[in-house]
Amino acid sequence: MIKYLALGDSYTKGESLPLAENFPNQLVKILQETNIEIYVDKIIAITGWTTDELAQAIYQQQPSCDYDWVTLLIGVNNQYRGRSIEEYAWQFYGLLCQAILFAKGNAQHVIVLSIPDWGLTPFNTTKDKIETSESIDKFNAVNKMITEKMGCRYLDITSSTREHANDKQYLADDLLHYSSAEYHIWAKEIARMMSADSKK
Repeated sequence: MIKYLALGDSYTKGESLPLAENFPNQLVKILQETNIEIYVDKIIAITGWTTDELAQAIYQQQPSCDYDWVTLLIGVNNQYRGRSIEEYAWQFYGLLCQAILFAKGNAQHVIVLSIPDWGLTPFNTTKDKIETSESIDKFNAVNKMITEKMGCRYLDITSSTREHANDKQYLADDLLHYSSAEYHIWAKEIARMMSADSKK
């Protein structure tokens, strides 16, 4: 049985949605339908968390180091609150090192998801959309660089969130977070990564 740990914030938790509709649980359902035995052992994710707040929660919850797969999606609140990229880089690096340890030291079994572009959603009526997108790109450049240097896998979900930014089918009722349909896109891509690895 494959043991899976999900680390993140509102986008991992699935803000405004039933638990079954977040991407970790949709991922598990997709894989189970292909006869891959997997379960979500733990989701450490709360809406609004920054990198340091996730790190504090990890310290408090002390996940074990026997996970087969770990996903990490964090940073949108660092960007939203105007925190520095330099601070984000160091804290993200620390979180990724922990994620690798949780995945039995197997960096290839850690999947980092890029930060979605919340700035293009209808919720954003106060901040410049172009500047917000450019800022998110800078944060994603950092997490991608660190992910690749550490030998982990990287999944760009930002492009999909930009494509669907004004399509209510892909947005939650708050018009900021995402619907089950958007999370399904992410889950399918992660499932593809995991399935390909299991066939090696």
